Formats: sequence, structure tokens, C-alpha cells
Amino acid sequence: MDSQQGAPLPDVVRQGDAYIEDFRRAGHAAVEWVARYLGETRKFPVLPSVRPGQLVDALPRSAPEQGEAFEAMLADFDRLIVPAVTHWNHPAFFAYFACTGSTPAIVGEMLAAALNTNGLHWLTSPALAELEQVTLDWLRQWIGLPENWMGIVYDTASTTSMHAIVCAREMVAPEVHAEGGGRDLVLYTSGQAHSSIEKGAIAVGVGQKNVRKIAVDAEFRMRPDELEAAIERDRAAGLRPFCVVATIGTTSTTSVDPVQAIAGIAERHGLWLHVDAAYAGAAAVLPECRHHFAGVERAHSFVVNAHKWLLTPIDLSAFYTRRPDILRSAFSLIPEYLRPQQDPRAHNLMDYGIPLGHRFRALKLWFVMRYFGREGVQRVLRDHIEWAQRFAALVDAHPEFERVAPAPFSVVNFRFRGTDEQNRAIMDKVNASGKTFISSTVLNGTFVLHLAIGNLGTQWADVEQAWELIQAAAQSPA
Repeated sequence: MDSQQGAPLPDVVRQGDAYIEDFRRAGHAAVEWVARYLGETRKFPVLPSVRPGQLVDALPRSAPEQGEAFEAMLADFDRLIVPAVTHWNHPAFFAYFACTGSTPAIVGEMLAAALNTNGLHWLTSPALAELEQVTLDWLRQWIGLPENWMGIVYDTASTTSMHAIVCAREMVAPEVHAEGGGRDLVLYTSGQAHSSIEKGAIAVGVGQKNVRKIAVDAEFRMRPDELEAAIERDRAAGLRPFCVVATIGTTSTTSVDPVQAIAGIAERHGLWLHVDAAYAGAAAVLPECRHHFAGVERAHSFVVNAHKWLLTPIDLSAFYTRRPDILRSAFSLIPEYLRPQQDPRAHNLMDYGIPLGHRFRALKLWFVMRYFGREGVQRVLRDHIEWAQRFAALVDAHPEFERVAPAPFSVVNFRFRGTDEQNRAIMDKVNASGKTFISSTVLNGTFVLHLAIGNLGTQWADVEQAWELIQAAAQSPA
């Protein structure tokens, strides 16, 4: 790619004032771009109209031999990259679990990149280690977890839940830590649980065949009686049950497993209980939603993704546990070249997970919590839940559509009263409009439409527009 005419090419060894001035100009231009983008996001199609491989073909096959000016890079960002973006930050992004990259978080992310600090152990970045402690404790208070629970930030809930599975193995079968094996260990989760639970079991050597997907009831919640029976069968067969994963806010339906009953079963059988609340955990900030979280204080671990419904851009997954001693026992391995500070208050993040490197992710969440405050976050969550209820009511009142699952949070699953092919065609037509983006799932063998509200910029008018597009597409779905 050629640089813009007249743009000076930077010397690759350029330092000092000139180097900083280059950044200052580019930084101002980038901030202006972001401000315009956030103010005009609705002007973009939610889904890009590009073909697979189109961007690859538009970019050079090799990196440049000589450095290029920021101006050239920003111009190509606008010309080539943005048209190939699916706009997760769009107010009409209703697919999967919608999310927000809010302005305070963007500023925090920029500052974290500038500091470029890495929290291996306390001494490598005291600010990173201690701000993460403080910020996650603030969030713990907001969502009502017990005071003695420790929090740590990982990238995504997939990584987080895998750490929980390792903790469960450490508690029930500590010999596996040194000797390997553990092929007789069995993990239990709902048939509606996220695929990351099964992946985590595969990754740590439990094996896919030792994951039991427990049947669900009519509201897609794990059945405690089926869980109990499965554990008893496995014990009788000489296997070792070691972990159960309950979900609050399942991926397909946002159903809520009966954590209180599941906790009782886990306690009787000596199993580690992990609660996956990656999406719905944010709702615990609302007093009126706390009933969904009854029993979580009896769990051993809990995950909530700030990058799903807490106005924080990806990635930031908050993992909490009441057994940090087991988490540390599972992962602490200290070579001489990483011998840490011995002060008892020195928090060494490398001791609590697989990654050695640790990004300053907590900085952006700290900015979000301070900028919006608890009341501001609550207002956003309440709006999203209210709009989901209003949308659900529209579906319920329409003779040609039906809702197929409860909607306790901000997600509605519904379908046109027709064939799977007709519903798939409706989704494809709606998404092709570029005006909104919805996704799908399969429930009880049937193709279902899925609308998730979760972006800070979303207004009721955006939800209404989606409903109008869906109804119009249903009139001629083919």
C-alpha cells in the first residue's frame, strides 16, 4: 500500500521528540475517529457485505520493507478494515450476547497499552496486581458474593471455567497434579451448558466421554434428580465424580439452573461446584434479580464476564473462588528466575493460573465502574431487561410467532410458526438488511430465533425496528 501523498515516512530508528510527535498526531486522529464512530454507529451495516477471503486478497502478500506513516495506516484502516467489520458495538447488534465497548473502558485500554506492563508477580507491576484485587473486590460487592472470595481476571469464560475444572481435580484427585492420569474422573453439567465446559474437560485430560450432560426440565434447567442419579451410577461403576458445573443464564435460553439444590448434591458427594454466570452474572447487580443467584455462596467458584453485559470491551472474565488455596496449589510453580517478593501482602498473579503473563485488564473495568457507578450500570441493565420483556410480549401477542423459552434477563428466544427452513430464511433476510443482526439456536430439535439486548447505545426504537424487520421477513421468508 502506498502512503498518502506528502505524508512523511518515519525513520525506523526514529526516537525522541519526532517519534512522540508522530504518535501525538496519530493519537488525536484516532480519538476523533473513535468519537465519530461511536456517535454514528447506526450508519454502518451491522454485518459487512464481504466475501470470505476478500480482505486477504485486498492486502499485500508481504509486510513493507520500509516504515509507513500513521496517516497511510489510518487511511487503509478506514478503506479496507472497517468495511469488513461486524459491528459488535452497534446498537442493533442483537446476536449471541450483545456487548459494549464504552468510552471509559476505551480510555482505560489505551492507557494500559501505553504502560505495557505485565503482571507476572507483584514486583513486575504492583499497580496491576493491586488494582485488580481492588476492582474485583468492588465487583464482588456489587454482585453479592461473600466477603472471603478471591477474584482474578482471565481472558474469557472458556479459560476461566477450565481453571475451575482443574481446581476441582486438585480437590478430589490431588495425585493427578504430579502423576497424571485421572481417567476415572467424571464431570457433570447441564445439556444446555456452554460448549466451553466440555472443551475444558477435554483440555485438562478428563476426556469427552467422562462429561455427563444432565437432562433439563421444560424451562431448560438442569434436573437435580437426574444429576443425583448420574452420580450414583458412576460411583457404582467405580468412577470418581469430581465436578459439577451449574449455569445461571445459559447460552441458548438464559435459563437458570437450580443452584441451591445442585449445591446440596455437590456437598453430599464431595464435588467442586462451579457456577457459570458469564452472561447473566451482571444481573446480580440488581437487587430484584438476586433471587436467580440463590445458592451461589455454596459454590466453590463463579465466573462473570465483564465484556458481556458490564460495558467493558473484550476481553475480561472475572473468576471468583472461596478456595484460593486450591487454585494456588493447582497452578503455583516458581522457577528461580521468577522468585517473587516474599512480603505476605505481595499478590503474585502467576500463582493463580496457567498464564504467566497477565495484562492490565482491570484498568478498563476500574474506569467503567467509576464512570458509571453502580446506579448507572443498574439503569442500563434495567432498560435492557424491560425492553426484552416488552419484545417478549410482542411475540406472545402475535398469532404467527411463539416464544419457546422463558426470558428472565435480556434475551428472547422465539420462532415463526412454520418450518425450520422458513425461520432460517427469516433470520437470513433480516441480517442481510444490514439494519440489525439476530442469531439462532436449536431447542428440542427445532430451529429458534435468538434476540439479545446488551449494548449501551441500544434504545427501544432499535428493538422495535428489529421486530418490524422480522415480521416483514416472515411475510415472504423465502
